[in-house]
Amino acid sequence: MKNLIILLIVTLTQVGIATAQKTVGGVPMPKKQMIGKTILTLNGAGVREKFFMDMYACGLYLKKSTHDASEVIEGDTHAALKIHIVSGLITSKKMTDAVEDGFKNATGGKTKAIRKEIDAFKAVFSNQEIQKGDVYDIIYVPGRGTLIFKNGKIQPIIKGLAFKKALFGIWLCNKPADKNLKKELLGN
Repeated sequence: MKNLIILLIVTLTQVGIATAQKTVGGVPMPKKQMIGKTILTLNGAGVREKFFMDMYACGLYLKKSTHDASEVIEGDTHAALKIHIVSGLITSKKMTDAVEDGFKNATGGKTKAIRKEIDAFKAVFSNQEIQKGDVYDIIYVPGRGTLIFKNGKIQPIIKGLAFKKALFGIWLCNKPADKNLKKELLGN
């Protein structure tokens, strides 16, 4: 497992530098990411806006491109989100509150079954204050769980497909965090 984590860190760093990029919200998003031996391609990218201000740039990476949100949410296949914080207005408290709301929206309010996993995910944002320029890589690996990196540093792995579905639902469900961002992530 330790070797997988080291390989992911090295791969994320090298692929991010070596591949062509797309700029979103002033942030370069690599067109490809390699997760172990799996190559993921940028499906779409956009900016999370609130009150007409850019909060973060986000890219969705998949094995196979799709415009279908439910295919991404429900799929038990490699998927990744890259989030670049572009605003100094985002605080850990605001992010954890937004994430909590996102999980409620993604699950129709049924968060009890994955409460432990949600709390572990929220801790990634609350354990250390969020700074402008922070980068979060959220990677789902079938059979392993959701790996989260903050500025290249591995955070606790969160297991479970049910958690992955709710997590990706934050941005892709019928009541997403940002409707325009959802369209952009899906390449629309």
